[in-house]
Amino acid sequence: MCPEQANNEHATRLGSCYGWCRRCKQVHTLPMGHARDLCRGLMLELEQTKRIDWHVPPKQADPRLTTDYLFGPARGQMFGVMEYVDDRGQVGCAKAFSGQYNGIWHVDGWVGPLVDTSEMDRISRPVERTIKELGRTIAGLSDDDPLRRDLVNKRRALSKGLMKKIHGLYTVSNFRGETRLMADVFEGPGGMPTGTGDCCAPKLLNHAVHNQWIPLGIAEFYWGLENRSGSKKHGRFYPACTEKCQPILGFMLCGLADK
Repeated sequence: MCPEQANNEHATRLGSCYGWCRRCKQVHTLPMGHARDLCRGLMLELEQTKRIDWHVPPKQADPRLTTDYLFGPARGQMFGVMEYVDDRGQVGCAKAFSGQYNGIWHVDGWVGPLVDTSEMDRISRPVERTIKELGRTIAGLSDDDPLRRDLVNKRRALSKGLMKKIHGLYTVSNFRGETRLMADVFEGPGGMPTGTGDCCAPKLLNHAVHNQWIPLGIAEFYWGLENRSGSKKHGRFYPACTEKCQPILGFMLCGLADK
């Protein structure tokens, strides 16, 4: 079985959303359910309209939100759909894209990020400016210049410190009514990878908790040009990623089975 077939089989068998829960000492799971069919409807919408803001009149559409972006140098990305029951007993669905879409965090009709992006920008911009300045200085130094190593180490320390501050802005909630710093619930080896908390499943689950929705299923698929490693292909379903999502999903799903 080829890797993409294995991933699709894995997503079908276990559901796209699961993770180890420290409190319960077990894996919590959420099946795909009808969300898989809803994803197929989303795929059709993307295929026909070729943009993610199809709900607005064409003349008002943002050119940055066309799906051409997904088939260019940036390549594709993950999309997810969650089916849920709201506090009035009505069934609905919500959708999310992973990370940013063409540099944009917030798009009407799509679930937004876990983090306050304005606060993240406030923290990031001055440090990123310094990091870029250091990069330009380093590029102008010879490999044997003693200053080069010092500047490389300084740049690395700044990047590491910035990532720690950014991760400190992320909180995640679960269905027991608990909210914790994402860094405190992460169950993976080593430090948190860049982009942890920005994928579809964490966005959708956090949104469900804060709106008092009960998720019935989540499904995720990849749309666009195959990624550089070849591990994700256009139109395929995949489970939540091992490195960034599963280490926090156990906490986020905790309590859902009791609803």
